[in-house]
Amino acid sequence: MLPQFGTAVRKNKSLTKNLAAETGGAAPEKATVDAAWLVLEAANDLGDHAAIEACRRVIDAELNGTVPGSSDVDLVLGYFR
Repeated sequence: MLPQFGTAVRKNKSLTKNLAAETGGAAPEKATVDAAWLVLEAANDLGDHAAIEACRRVIDAELNGTVPGSSDVDLVLGYFR
């Protein structure tokens, strides 16, 4: 079975929960990360460098189990409005 594009595969899912507990926050919601991948694709097509960087920070936060900046999440969630 081939992995889906944009899907991070974690070998130890409890690692994300432990990191989030240590940092006092939670990892971004799955819907936010999925939206970040969609926005990243659109922003790449449009050459929107600020949105590209915000999406990368949201995706990186999910991979690292940290909390993304609220301004990054707001940009991602409001991008198509």
